[in-house]
Amino acid sequence: MSSVIESEEQAALRAAVSALGQRHGAAYDREALWSEAAKLGYLGVNLPAEYGGGGSGMAELSIVLEELGASGCPLLMLVVSPAICGTVIARFGTEEQKQAWLPGLADGSRTMAFGITEPDAGSNSHRITTTARRTEDGWVLSGRKVFVSGVDIADATLIVGRTEDARTGRLKACLFIVPRDAPGFSRSQIDMQLESHEKQFELVLDDVVLPADALVGGGPSHAEGHGGEDAGLLQLFAGLNPERIMTAAFAIGMGRYALARAISYAKERQVWKAPIGAHQAIAHPLATAHIELELARLMMQKAAALYDAGDDAGAGEAANMAKYAAGEACVKAVDQAVHTLGGNGLTREYGLARLITASRVARIAPVSREMILNYVSHQSLGLPKSY
Repeated sequence: MSSVIESEEQAALRAAVSALGQRHGAAYDREALWSEAAKLGYLGVNLPAEYGGGGSGMAELSIVLEELGASGCPLLMLVVSPAICGTVIARFGTEEQKQAWLPGLADGSRTMAFGITEPDAGSNSHRITTTARRTEDGWVLSGRKVFVSGVDIADATLIVGRTEDARTGRLKACLFIVPRDAPGFSRSQIDMQLESHEKQFELVLDDVVLPADALVGGGPSHAEGHGGEDAGLLQLFAGLNPERIMTAAFAIGMGRYALARAISYAKERQVWKAPIGAHQAIAHPLATAHIELELARLMMQKAAALYDAGDDAGAGEAANMAKYAAGEACVKAVDQAVHTLGGNGLTREYGLARLITASRVARIAPVSREMILNYVSHQSLGLPKSY
């Protein structure tokens, strides 16, 4: 990897994480891998050093997830706990919230889930119906969330809700830290046809009583107007850009893993007089998949660099493009890998068939490719909206 694209430190991190991933492999134990990654400082590499993190950024955290994925052992909660939740708290949390959560998120002893999607809202965040009502002592939160990853292993969930603006009467986005054992906060696992260590859940918030300090950023006067009630949308988008960057890393890692398996097979499998990889019908599609994964990685690196430099607007465009490109490249790489192996590509022995379903996740979540195309057409090209 050229130092123009990655620094020596980043290249060393990539090599070290790759070695960790190779030690655990596709048959990895999630808890064991999470624990070792935490001890090595990889989980909180993006979090501030003063709270126990590595003091680096999204560029480094995306390297961690990509390399683990390329070894067949991706940690999906890296997308959620340090990338989304850790970033939001680091940028907008009160000092008390930072002290309470960031050290644990960095050393892996605490985990946080993220709840935004609702049954009837889909991609329309303006239709979120989870609402927070102010009380004398804090808040009462009511609503439902779906497709929330890892709630069963998380100490708390960062919930996107809406509060009423006393000045206008309109509802505005706000983020709340909801402990897993809060009364009225319940979960039920969604039956997914998807092999993953991290399960998906539906959440019900039935008049969950929260203290005042559950609101990320505190009141309107905190941090020069960047309090929870004044900066909910800003907080939300600060978390969504890392989510898209990390989803791209997840997809690129998965695509690289599938491609590596196919290349190894194509070098050894011989049907006539030469390995099947010598035939252009096999070699060219694999080469194309490699090119597309590398192009997606470049856009991901651009998005991470812009985000770490504080350019949220530029990072928003690049992160969406990276997520789109990586999702498409991953699906194509997995499809070609399975096709290269033929019938063997569908066997449990080679471990590729399970990726047919998993690879589509990056096309669907956390935002569909169609909504990304809407974003690019409106924000980048200036075309009128259709909705």
